[in-house]
Amino acid sequence: MGTEKRYCSICAWRGTCQKRFSVKTDSFGMVYCPDFSRDLSIRTDEAEELIRKEREERG
Repeated sequence: MGTEKRYCSICAWRGTCQKRFSVKTDSFGMVYCPDFSRDLSIRTDEAEELIRKEREERG
């Protein structure tokens, strides 16, 4: 796992996930979901923007 970022907004299953935002998260909003798979079609810079937006939505 290392430094991999795990956020709902960059998960491959985000469109069909029934657990979205109901899984455990740490203080940075990173999810601890056994179904998490990073969407490889999202480039790193796009992922950073999605993560920033998700953090803003959470407050």
